[in-house]
Amino acid sequence: MHKLATIVSLWMVIASGHSLAAGSALVPAKQNWSFNGLFGTFDRGALQRGYQVYNEVCAGCHGLRLVAYRNLTEIGLTEQQVKKIAASKTVKDGPNDEGEMYERSGRPSDRFVMPFANKNAARAANNGAYPPDLSLMVKARVGGADYLYGLLTGYQETKKGVEIPEGMYYNKYYPGNLIAMPSPLVEEGIEYPDKTKATVKQMAQDVTVFLSWTAEPEIEQRKRLGIKVLLFLIILTGLLYAIKKRVWSQLHN
Repeated sequence: MHKLATIVSLWMVIASGHSLAAGSALVPAKQNWSFNGLFGTFDRGALQRGYQVYNEVCAGCHGLRLVAYRNLTEIGLTEQQVKKIAASKTVKDGPNDEGEMYERSGRPSDRFVMPFANKNAARAANNGAYPPDLSLMVKARVGGADYLYGLLTGYQETKKGVEIPEGMYYNKYYPGNLIAMPSPLVEEGIEYPDKTKATVKQMAQDVTVFLSWTAEPEIEQRKRLGIKVLLFLIILTGLLYAIKKRVWSQLHN
């Protein structure tokens, strides 16, 4: 066990050394997201397409442990659609009356089914690299949505003079430029029901919108509440000013 830990540590040091040697990552350009700003909201069409990209491309490796299937009604899916999505998943439940775990079809109240049973299984299936959970990924990375979009569109051929170790890929926006995850998106890799052309940039944009929602699903409610509070404070300030003028005018008289 100690020998395995030593090998893993050595691999991480070597990978780190390659990353430093590869060069500095570029800063992704800022994108014009619909949910930015005080009055920003999520584009429901983009959210639904982004869920499709996650489900068909990302879900095989990356989980969404903080999201339940019933939450998908918030992105515009109907209850029947959500029930169908949940029922297509197999959930491990229990123990039953005999004290044994069992498998059943998913329910809307279930959290998203994780792609692997545990971290060790995830690493074993990905050559030692652990695919992180994506629930809060947009908030967990400097640059947020801009960084995630840049990462998904930043893969390119090997840079001249840079040696790419086996199992690593060059990404101009990833710190160190070397990343263990191959480019997950390919042109026309999926088919959107609304006939939107599934380019790499379009899919990257859509899944980034979806993951921005999973990171802050309550952001629209917070903004609406913030606007109400702001209006209330403006009205209250006006009333207080009018009362002050009236009181002081009487004192002067």
